[in-house]
Formats: sequence, C-alpha cells, structure tokens
Amino acid sequence: MKYVSIIMMRAFRRIMAPLAALLLLAACGAESNVKKGDAFYAIGEYFDAAGEYKKAYARTPVKDKAKRGERAWKMAECYRRINFTAKALGAYQNALRYHYPDSMALFYLAQMQQKNGDYKNALKNYLLFLDTVPDSRMAKVGVRSCNLAPGWKANPTLYTVKKHPILNARRTDFSPVLAGEEWDELYLTTTRNQATGDETSGITGMKSADIFRSKLDDKGNWTQPEKCEGEVNSDYEEGACCFSPDGKTMYLTRCTHDPDYPRYAEIYTSQRSDATWSKPQKLELTADTLSCYAHPAVSPDGQWLYFVSDLPGGMGGLDIWRIAIGENGMGGVENLGAPINTEGDEMFPTFRPNGDLYFSSNGHPGMGGLDIFCARRDTTDRKHERWSIENLKYPVNSCGDDFGMTFEGVHNRGFFSSSRNDARGWDHIYSFEHPEILQTIKGWVYEKDGYELPEAQVFLVGNDGTNLKLSVRGDGSFEQVIQPDVDYVLLATCKGYLNHKEEIRVDSSLVSSEHVLQFPLASLTAPVLVRNVFYEFDSAALTESSTQALDSLVDLLNENPQVTIELASHCDFRGADAYNLRLSQRRAESVVNYLIAHGIPQDRLSPVGYGETRPKVVTRKMAERHAFLHEGDTLTEAFILRLEDKELQEVCNAYNRRTEFKVLRTTYGLSLQGLPAKEESSQEGKVREESAKEEKAKEDTDL
Repeated sequence: MKYVSIIMMRAFRRIMAPLAALLLLAACGAESNVKKGDAFYAIGEYFDAAGEYKKAYARTPVKDKAKRGERAWKMAECYRRINFTAKALGAYQNALRYHYPDSMALFYLAQMQQKNGDYKNALKNYLLFLDTVPDSRMAKVGVRSCNLAPGWKANPTLYTVKKHPILNARRTDFSPVLAGEEWDELYLTTTRNQATGDETSGITGMKSADIFRSKLDDKGNWTQPEKCEGEVNSDYEEGACCFSPDGKTMYLTRCTHDPDYPRYAEIYTSQRSDATWSKPQKLELTADTLSCYAHPAVSPDGQWLYFVSDLPGGMGGLDIWRIAIGENGMGGVENLGAPINTEGDEMFPTFRPNGDLYFSSNGHPGMGGLDIFCARRDTTDRKHERWSIENLKYPVNSCGDDFGMTFEGVHNRGFFSSSRNDARGWDHIYSFEHPEILQTIKGWVYEKDGYELPEAQVFLVGNDGTNLKLSVRGDGSFEQVIQPDVDYVLLATCKGYLNHKEEIRVDSSLVSSEHVLQFPLASLTAPVLVRNVFYEFDSAALTESSTQALDSLVDLLNENPQVTIELASHCDFRGADAYNLRLSQRRAESVVNYLIAHGIPQDRLSPVGYGETRPKVVTRKMAERHAFLHEGDTLTEAFILRLEDKELQEVCNAYNRRTEFKVLRTTYGLSLQGLPAKEESSQEGKVREESAKEEKAKEDTDL
C-alpha cells in the first residue's frame, strides 16, 4: 500500500506539472480574448466581441468568480444588443451566479425573461431590482408590462397575423415598405445569402443587409424578393427605407465600415430614374457627427422627415425626431418629446396615410422587446401638437421584437416584422389585417382633356374640424378615408392650372365603399376645350344638352373668382369664311350670355368667334385615340381633304367645331391684400386659405 502511494504520488506530480502550465497559458489566453473582445465592442462589432468573451469565460477558472462574473456580463451585453435573447438570458444568469456587482444585470435578466415570455420570473426580478433602485421608471414599466401582457395574450384583438414564407429567407428579413401606385411593390431589408458582398458582419454575424423588392404577380401573389434595382445596395449595411409621397425619392439607412472607430448609422437619399434607383447621397441633418441617424419616415404630406437618433437633448436611449423638408434644404431638428419618447428606445417610425404615426418602443408598457404603438394627433387643438398613444397588443405584438409596420394605402392591412418564435432572435415578415368598414375617396387629378398631374395637391376641409393637405401619386390619384355624416370640401390645385372644387357627404353604412371624384384642372396658358356644348343647326341657339357642360363652366368660374376668360367659338371649313366668322361670334356670345344669366360678371367674359381661322392642332391625347393623326398635325382644310375616308374627314371637322376658353387674367376682383372679394362659406374659406398659402410659398421659392 505504501508503494502504491508512492507510485501514485509520482504519477500525480507528472500530471500536475503540465496541467499547471496549461492553466497559466489558459489564463494568458483568456486575457487576450478579453482584449480582443473589448476592441470589437468599442467599434460596435458585438457578434465578434461575444465570441471572444465566450472564449475568455470558458478559459477562466471556476474559482475565479469575479472574472467569470465580469466576462459573463460582457458576453450578455453583446448578446442583448444583437438580439440573441436566449444566450443573453443565460449569460446574465451566470453573471449573477458569480455575484457580478452591477445591479443592472438583474434588470437586464428581467428584460430577457420578459422577452422570452417568462412573465412570472421577469416580474420577480423587476421587483428585486426595484428594491435596489426604487426610482427606476423602466423597471416600473417592466412590472406593469408583466402584469398586463398575460391578459392581452388571453384576449387577443381582431387583428389576424400570418407569416409569409415567400418573403422570408433563412436569415433575417425586416422593415417591409409597401410602394407603387397600386401598392403592388414591397421593399424589405434582408441579410439573405443573395445580399451584396461575401463577408459576414462583425455586428450581427450575418451578411451586411441589403434592400430587396418583391412584386405582386397577375394572380395577386408576391414574387420571390430580388435585389433593388440600381445602385442602392453596397458592401455596407443598407435598410429601413421609406419613400416620398410621389415615390421619386427613397430615404434609407446606411451603416458604413470603419475598423478603428464606432459605426454610426446615417440617412441617405436615392432618386428614381425610370425603373432604377441612383447611387445614394448622404443627407446632412445636423452638424453632429457622433450621433446616429436611422429609420427614416416621411409624413403623408411630404413636409416632415421623421427619424431615430441618440442626439443630445433626447429623453433617453433612442428617440424619434423630425426635421422639415423644404425645397431649399432641411429645417432644424426637433424631438417629438412625451408621450411618444421615453427613457427607453423608440424606433422604426412609419405613417398611415391618415397621419397616424406607428412606432416601436420598449419604454412603454408592452409584451416584451419592442412593441408597436399607434400615436394619433388631437385634431381639435390647433395650437399644440398633442398625441395619444395606443399599444396594438396581441397578436400584432408578442414577447419578441415587433416593428416596421407598413400599410396598403388607406386600409388597415399590410406587413410588419417580428422576431417571435425564432430562438436565434432573427426577424421575419408577417402580414396583418384588421376588419374594418371604410368610406374612402378615390380622387384623380389631371389636366382637362389631358394627362395626370402628379405635382398637384388637394386640400380637404370637413365641418368636423378636418383640415388636410393631400399629396397626389404618380398617376394623379389619391385616396383618403372620410367619416360618414360629415360635409367635406376638396380643392385640387396645381401650378399653372385653375383650381377645381368638389363637395361630398356620405351616409353611414354597414359595408365599405369607395367614392370616386374627378378633378380636371384647366390650363392657365393653353386653350381649354369645353366639351358637349351644342348649337341648333346653322344657328347660335344652345341646345338643352349643353346645359350640363355650361353649368360646369359656371362652377369652374365660381371656384376661380380671380380669373377672366376669352370664350372662343370655332367652325369647320365648310361654308363661307365671313359667314363662319359671324356664326362663331354669335355662338360665343350665346355661351357668354348663358354664363352671365347664371351669375358670372360680364366684365370677366370676352366672347370671340374665330370661324375657321384657327383649326385644331392635334394633341398627344388625340393622336393616341386616332392612328391616322400625329401630334402636332394641324387640321386645315387641305389636311382634311387629303383624307380619302369621309368618316375620318368628319372626325377632323368635329374637332374643329369646338368651344374653348383661355385665361386672360388671374387678378380679377382681388383687394389690395390679395383676398377674394366674393363672400364664401367658412369651409370654402379654409380650403382657399390653405391653397393661397401654398401658392404664396411657391411664389417666394420662385423669386
């Protein structure tokens, strides 16, 4: 036994000598890993930093509790920042097991448990943290969240939520944005394998994100997303984009690489040219180069750019800010303040066309991680901008991160992104829909007898206090939800054209319905055809069928009381020249007499008969209707007689027989202050006042 003991002792010495050396090397290796991890952490490469801290933690002896606790804490901080909730939860537990002294470990552990749906243990740890830091507002929000969330999940709202496999890849896909004139394009941010570049990000451990696009096919199904056309994507991180109301400008977030300094997200713009996007240009929002700028969102009226930043002067964490968009540059930034911003993070602002602001936050009571909230303005208070905040609850929100909502026009349906049910914390695209009964206006603004006017704007005023400026899409259309039993006045305006007004009131209904309104705008510089004005044969007497067209002209002149017009009548080439001149003059006077009889002052009207002296010049619209005509052709007698087909000759003669008007002046009846002398209703006055402000701003810009 004794000898056995000696043999074992010798064996033990042979084993322990190299083991001690290995432990010494491991300790040195652990310190090296910590230094590497700290370097990665300093420049925001949390995925790489977490890997080094994990190696350091594994190489640290169990008995060295202080270092294991510190390294577990550092590892947990990295995992929390890259959304690896399960790993962060375990690392915070290890930090606390080794008595890491920072009480925030308990707070963050509670956050991770809440984000994992473990509301019972999260509540316990929030309360323990409040014993140490009793004034923590965020911990109090956590307590309230853990008490509310189970009830929300047990009593879901009417939203339906579905994951869309075709829009999702094996990595992360987020921040969907619906676009296109028919909302038939979907832009999204993705780290899928097809993204630009070959390297993985030191921040996330995935490829740098790119912007991809999907389209609706003829069967109404979304296609496989493909890279956004043009030069938007690069080897850097791109994502979280939005569009100007006219769809011509893309605002996007970009995070560039720098091996020596932290990476700050910045906002860039790209311009649409045909079907592709130009190379993005950095948007200078402030002179502060040490703050991040991300998650752009343009207000529905195109006047404000909302974004997320950690600029000094915020309320804590990331806040939502905004800056005015002017024709000559950006205005000054302003923080949205309470109740939207909190001590936590407010991110991913988006808008519904009705002006409701949707954003995500972990600073308001929620289900866990980022929850989606809706902020609505109090429209009754014109002096102050007041918001009311509503959590969308379950099933839109979950214990994971929910953010980046986008809407299909005026409807309460669309897409958002969520990390729910993904153990790695990766985000995926989900659709949502809420049952609704909507009364909507679908309006079309176009040049009278011409094409759409995407530069137009529409002012809408209701007797319920509604006062909106609506932007027009590329096809000249706009959509707006209206309320039943409210009187609305809409005024369409465009530089170089007369205004056009429409009024509407709809009754309550149990079904959704769309009300189509047309806004044909008359040119200020070119003759405008008055369609469907007819005369008795070989006479200047107006027929009964002309009444509707002439009444519309009366309305147009009443809507634009500052203009005077020349009312012109034209004949075809048949008949003597002198006779045609006399006949056309009498016809012009007949129309003017009708207008005078219906309240239009005589000194606003100048009747002129041109006979056959001004044949019609073919417009692009006419050339599209008739293959034998070409834009720019003049329908002279010689041109018409060259046509062998009598029916085609008659088409040309019909075009020449026409009644037109052109604007002579736009200053009739204006006082020295530039206000219309004509009395009008308060609603019409509000609409005209908004329009006048807009025109004055355009004139100042031109000067």
